[in-house]
Amino acid sequence: MSLDADSIVDRRRMRRKVTFWRVTAALCAIAVIGALALMVASRTGLTERGSGAYIARIKIQGLIRGNQDRVDALERLAKSSARAVIVHIDTPGGTTAGSEQLFDALRRLGAQKPTVAVIDGLAASGGYIAAMAADHIVALDTSLVGSIGVLFQYPNFTDALKTLGIKVEEIKSTPLKAAPSSFEPTSPEARAAIAAIVMDSYSWFRGLVKDRRKLDDAQLARVADGRVFTGRQGLELKLVDALGNEQAAVAWLQREKNVPQNTPVRDYSLQPRFRDLPFLHVAALTFEAAGLSDFARRIEEWGAVRAIERLNLDGLLALWHPSSAN
Repeated sequence: MSLDADSIVDRRRMRRKVTFWRVTAALCAIAVIGALALMVASRTGLTERGSGAYIARIKIQGLIRGNQDRVDALERLAKSSARAVIVHIDTPGGTTAGSEQLFDALRRLGAQKPTVAVIDGLAASGGYIAAMAADHIVALDTSLVGSIGVLFQYPNFTDALKTLGIKVEEIKSTPLKAAPSSFEPTSPEARAAIAAIVMDSYSWFRGLVKDRRKLDDAQLARVADGRVFTGRQGLELKLVDALGNEQAAVAWLQREKNVPQNTPVRDYSLQPRFRDLPFLHVAALTFEAAGLSDFARRIEEWGAVRAIERLNLDGLLALWHPSSAN
């Protein structure tokens, strides 16, 4: 009986020790994560790095759509100690609403700080809308700019459904409800309604180009037919202001906006989400090793939310994509 009692006591002591070291490991992991968060944040715009004035470098890449996080980040940047902003752009555009939201946010930023857009590869359609928000546009000789226009497209499976013998039944309150539909031929009335929306948005886009680029009607007609132009062509057509790269943008800021020479250029992230930081996977492994597997799994799931974000481009598009058909 005494042996059993001693064994029970030893087990309890062992459990307490294991629990103690697990908690200690978890606390150490939290401290490490916090330190890494501060380090990464200082490089991604979560906090400002260093002291004194600097030129903020932000990037607009990929498909553009509504993004309140990006708007919030631009508002924080407007209140920061950044002396000016360089906006690197490489995007085919996206939704018209998302492009308008981004344009408005960049214009509010430009009201507080001088801004220069640098077109790295492509600023087409909604991407060019974003570029026009800047005070000055710089493009590489071979960059592509323009694609001034609006697109509404949808698949039509009518013939495929007939071949498969499938008929989609529906009851609508009015003929134009949920029109056009991918499951029936587009009626003239539905086509006219969508065309009216497209042309209204196109008129808004044209007006933006005319106002921001100071074009007359003849100049606007030359660039607003949906084509893309090289940076060299865009300079002649007044779609861009100068040819060059980031160095040309910095030189313009120094010359025209009195930004002091040797002002450092620093990256400023427009997606400063803690759950996106790359060390989350390492943190999960740390908690797993500490025996806190459930907590580790929650961290992994948390970080995966953004990784599996769905692409949603419903509605009007200000988007350029060359046809693959020859």
